[in-house]
Amino acid sequence: MDNNANKNVNELTHKIIGCAMRVHNHLGNGFLEIIYQRALAIELCNSGIRFEREKEMPIIYCGELIGSRRVDFFVEDRALWLS
Repeated sequence: MDNNANKNVNELTHKIIGCAMRVHNHLGNGFLEIIYQRALAIELCNSGIRFEREKEMPIIYCGELIGSRRVDFFVEDRALWLS
């Protein structure tokens, strides 16, 4: 990854973490994951970050489709799982 691409990833990571921290600071602990996902979607949208929720992603092995995986968020062309 070149320097410019690395800088862009670092900036995006910083923005996403900021969104997640705002959700955590506002809601605290104890809710189901779906509540945090919905709140994070609001924060990402408010921050102007392009994303899709619950995106189905193909799993390719040796050029063959062997299954799929649903990611929590697909942010700026990158998969993001919440934990």
